Amino acid sequence: MSLKAPPSPASERRGRGGQPARPAPRSRGGLARLGPLPWIAPVVLLILAVVVWPVIELVRTSFLNISIAGIVRGSAGTDKYRKLLDETDFGHVIGWTVLWTVVVVGVTMLVSLGLAQLFNQQFPGRRLTRWALIAPWAASVLMTAIGFKWMLNQTAGILNTVMLDLGIIDKSKDWLGSAGTAWPWMMFVAVFVSLPFTTYTLLAGLQTIPGEVYEAARIDGAGPWQTYTGITLPLLRPAFLVGVVINLINVFNSFPIIWAMTQGGPGSDTATTTVFMYKLKETDLAESAAMSVVNFAMVVVLVLVFLKVSRWNEED
Repeated sequence: MSLKAPPSPASERRGRGGQPARPAPRSRGGLARLGPLPWIAPVVLLILAVVVWPVIELVRTSFLNISIAGIVRGSAGTDKYRKLLDETDFGHVIGWTVLWTVVVVGVTMLVSLGLAQLFNQQFPGRRLTRWALIAPWAASVLMTAIGFKWMLNQTAGILNTVMLDLGIIDKSKDWLGSAGTAWPWMMFVAVFVSLPFTTYTLLAGLQTIPGEVYEAARIDGAGPWQTYTGITLPLLRPAFLVGVVINLINVFNSFPIIWAMTQGGPGSDTATTTVFMYKLKETDLAESAAMSVVNFAMVVVLVLVFLKVSRWNEED
């Protein structure tokens, strides 16, 4: 009769084939079972309360029949959307909104790219100029628009005064009185207030590019233009995409500049979809909600088209 030695602690910790045995999984209890949900729940709730619920309520309102006093008188079906499409200024407003967005965003990105390149260089007074660029960003957009409105005033505006003194014009002009002169000035103000954010976004992207990459390009014999198009622009692409998307959303929904300078007038000649929507609420709240739904859909489509064209999720 043979006696077996009791298994040693080391052998007990080994499984089949001499491999270490895995410890038995411990049951997760309490908040651990929820994973990351407790951490992201406040953000999810905030998004639901601030974004999702207002959109749902907006869509619901666009299908109601609401009096000027705010009394709901039942469902209106799609009548408000048909009424909106029948508005004489609807097509004009949509066209100007798209043109306004494309021009302002395009000019902003080009000028910001040049300023970012400038501020990325070493030159006397660089810190001062960087601080100066923050001024349009620090000031209220509405305050800036009102300041430009007074500068362009026909009787007391400094622009007319200077141009009259220099003999450039014979009489004062009402720069904001017609769409032909008002649109360029409003676009200028929109670019002016958009430059700081976009410039600093691109500047941050430029400063993340390692200097060793440029040194390697110089060793390989690449010229300045080849280096810029082959290294700087591709590596700047993520920051550039962020700047374009943020500007698309902000400029498309821009309200203070246009309302402060022209209130969309004369008529609706200088109105974008947001200003047109605001003016509709004075006569029909549900139609204004329908315009808001159309405006929201246009923003989403515009951003998605840009992301599709730019292939934002593809690596070079």
